[in-house]
Parts: sequence; C-alpha cells; structure tokens
Amino acid sequence: MKKRVVVTGMGVVSSIGTGVEEFWRNLILGTSGISKVESFDTSKHHTHYGGEIKNFKPEKYIKHKRRHFMGRASQLAIAGTKLALQDAGFDPEKLDEYKFGVSLGTTGGEAQEIEMIDKVWALQGVEEVYKRRIRRYSADHVPSNLANIFRIQGPIRIFTTACAAGNYSIGYGFDMLQSNKIDKMIVGGSDAFSSASFSGFNQLGAVAPERCQPFDKNRKGMMVGEGAGIMILEPLEDALKRGAKIYAEILGYGLSCDAFHITNPRPEGMAECIAKALQETNTKQQDVDYVCAHGTGTKRNDAAESAALHQVFDKKTKTIPVSSIKSMLGHTMGAASAIEAITCCLAVKNDLIPPTINHEMHDPECDLDCVPNEARSKKVHIALNNGFAFGGNNSCVVIKKF
Repeated sequence: MKKRVVVTGMGVVSSIGTGVEEFWRNLILGTSGISKVESFDTSKHHTHYGGEIKNFKPEKYIKHKRRHFMGRASQLAIAGTKLALQDAGFDPEKLDEYKFGVSLGTTGGEAQEIEMIDKVWALQGVEEVYKRRIRRYSADHVPSNLANIFRIQGPIRIFTTACAAGNYSIGYGFDMLQSNKIDKMIVGGSDAFSSASFSGFNQLGAVAPERCQPFDKNRKGMMVGEGAGIMILEPLEDALKRGAKIYAEILGYGLSCDAFHITNPRPEGMAECIAKALQETNTKQQDVDYVCAHGTGTKRNDAAESAALHQVFDKKTKTIPVSSIKSMLGHTMGAASAIEAITCCLAVKNDLIPPTINHEMHDPECDLDCVPNEARSKKVHIALNNGFAFGGNNSCVVIKKF
C-alpha cells in the first residue's frame, strides 16, 4: 500500500502576519495586507500599492552570517521553514540531515538581486557589478540556501512554474514520500517583492489601483505581493509514532499544461486539471466542501476559473464555497499556492472558511459563492487548492481532514 502523507508543521511569512496563528487570525478577520509600496519608487507607474511585508527582520530567523550573502526570497523561505519545523516539533538546530528533502516553488527567484545587477551594469558599467551578487540571483539558490542553513543532505528541487509552483512543490514532496525515497519533505514556495514583477504586471494593465476584488463585477486587477509558505510533510505512520499534531492529509494532486497562451487562461485546461485531481484521489464531486481559488482579481482569470469550476461541478458549483485570499495578501507569485495550501489545511482543521474581501457586486460571469467579506463556519472535510499560472501551467491539490 502507498503511504498516507500528512502535514505536521506549517510556517507562513506574509503581509498579514508571520506564523500560523497570526496569519490565520488575520485571514479570518478579513485583514488587508495591501499598503503603499515602500521598497522602490513607483511614481512612474499607474499604481502604487502592493502586498509588501513590512519590518521583516531576517536576523530573527537566521543567526548565521551567511544571511548577508543571500537574497530576500531565500530569507523568507528560511524564516518560514524555521517556523514550520518548530511547529512540527523539530529542533531546527538538530535535524537528522539525511532524513529531510526540500522542494520549493518560485516565480522570480532572487529577482531583487538581478535587478541590482542590471542597475549597476546600466549606470556604472559591467566592471562595477559585485561578483558575489551574480552568484546568488538564480532561482535554485533559494532551496540551496535553505538546505545549507539547516544542513539538509536529502534531495533538493526547485520548481519555477510561476504562480502554480507552490502546488508543484507539494506534489513532488508527496510523490517522494509515497515512493519511500525520503522520510520527510520541506515543501512550499517563496517570492520577494520586486520592481520587475510590479512593472511587468503594470505594463500588462493587470494591477488594480488600490485593492483586489476577486470575482466582483467591478474588479480591476490583481495586486503584487510577496511571502513564503512552508509545510512539513511526512508519512502518517511516522507522524503517529512520534506523537506529532496533524493538520490535514494530502490526498494527491492533478496537473495539466495546455500551453494555450502565455497570459490568456483557458477554462478547459483548468477544468482538466481539477478533474484529474479528483480522479487521482478518488474524490467525488459531491465530497468537495471548499475550493481555495487562484482568484487573482483580473477580469479574464476569474471568469476562466469560474467557467472551469462550472465545467467540473455543474449544478453543484453554486453550493461550494470558493474564496480567494489574494484579496487580502495580493498575489505572492510562487508562494501563492503554497500559502493557499496552508489555508486549506487550516480550513479543514478548524471548519472555518476565510472570506473574499472587497466584494461588492455579484458578477454573473463568476457565478460562485465567493464567501463575500466575512468568514464562514462550515464543516470542511475535503478542500481543493487551485493554482493556475502563465503558459497554462495548472495545478490542484486535494487536502482532507484528518
């Protein structure tokens, strides 16, 4: 028999809170983490707000001097991992280095580092570029830095499937444990706020002026955010043996890549992914109690996701609560579906569904129960976590109450 995989520890670093308790409390209260951007000048852009994490102090989580030689995405991931390990009952300083593997997702990697390289290169010449900075911008440095800090010797993997990367990392960790290739997996995603992402989405006309309104008729776009979401996965029998608390069980996942268009989502590809997740986990449509939506707040994405859900669930769609926490955090890129997976784990554990804030007017094109503005108490046995990315990289993870 294949091993059952459970979540025993979680760590979050986000614009609405750091640590599971603070994050969940503010999520349920409908707290907005959107504020004026402070990390760079936005005067030449049409929008000036985002989901920045204010007052993050890496030295609180990384005592090693190596923190000065790594980018912010790595620092966020390491902070989330330390919180997750402690939450799972492990001493981060005394891990069995060969029993842990790392699987992370990201969109921009250390985007802030390459931005600095480009700035110095353009203004001062290539000879003035700090050589150490060149070595630390690539995306694979995020899991490598994490593994170095915690002295992990198991398999290390990075996924760069954009906004679905967190779910991809969870799926890989799930497979590694089921195939008995490692004892425990650190999975999740991390992305730092960057002018590249902010400028890029502004150029696409995809950023809302001041707030994100997923599934609302008058939605104006997404908000760029940052953060890290980390989970500790291990086989059920191991978790029970060591008396660990268990948040939820990962039943499995579904993936699809329709490659229809780089930015234009295709509902059929999303629907195929969700249907595959249900099929792979032997989950019936009527058993799904909650969907944590990708829900970016853009016109096209929300309409496409809504259409996909209607394709899969048909008449039942309107009875399933579907909320988007991006209304509070903004879009945390490669960390998004990882933080949303944590949200699903907390929803099934607490029988409580976070709201979609800023909702004012129902959109017939998004004919869903989007849990508007207030959290809802509801028995949640099975939750789906959607993550849909550029290029048609689609993902859906199925999470069950333990």
